[in-house]
Amino acid sequence: MQEEGAPLTVEQAISNLQQTEDPSLRYYAAWWLGKFRVKEQAAIEALLEALKDETHRSPDGGYPLQRNAAKALGKLENLQAVPPLINCLSSPDYYVRESAAQALEMLGDSRAIPHLLKLLEGGLENAVYVEGKPHLRQPVEAIIEALGTLKATESIEEIKPFLNHEIPKIRYAASRALYQLTQNPLYGEQLIRGLEVEDLQLRRSVLMDLGAIGYFPAASAIANTLAENSLKLISLKGLLEAELKKNTPQEKLSPESIKILDLMDSLL
Repeated sequence: MQEEGAPLTVEQAISNLQQTEDPSLRYYAAWWLGKFRVKEQAAIEALLEALKDETHRSPDGGYPLQRNAAKALGKLENLQAVPPLINCLSSPDYYVRESAAQALEMLGDSRAIPHLLKLLEGGLENAVYVEGKPHLRQPVEAIIEALGTLKATESIEEIKPFLNHEIPKIRYAASRALYQLTQNPLYGEQLIRGLEVEDLQLRRSVLMDLGAIGYFPAASAIANTLAENSLKLISLKGLLEAELKKNTPQEKLSPESIKILDLMDSLL
């Protein structure tokens, strides 16, 4: 038994996930293993078992342990989690499907693409709110972002209609993915315009989107956005990493990289 206040160890986290009858300890253990990137095989196996566990139900009828297990597995870079996570895309729990889509995006395995695409069937007509629930029928934002990251060019036509979705974050997710899939600056410019909206939460979201796609023309707009400097630095870091990938290790920093570094320095 772990003493109250004692730091959690890998062995204790795995034990808690596998054996305790306390749902909160199991939930926390799954989160902890992902947070600290515990890649031991024993941890992977415990999380895969938790991914199937249906004993812990939340008041909304969902499976919070499965949700945290999926999120953790996405961080641990072990591809044996891909098939079980694909299975989770058909879960009755919206948030398990969302967590699975995000985890599959992080794992970067193209086997997930047809299964993610299937969740977009019906297009905008099916991307509506479930009566009495605070979410859509499918976790569209997570699905679209995953398809973009996975370079699923076969999804371009399925994603385009979501540029006109009523929810701004879904429109931004579509712009982000379509830029990744086509490199058309039109979609990057649509995101830049999102930095000017009144809603701070949306501006924060767009900052992360621009960092994720490494869209260099957004550099100055990112630095001047009315948002926390910490988030602007994260976004600019994404741009810098994209620029550095274009150069061989022997090359000097490009003018674009130097500009980004100067902008980052101005925010410190």
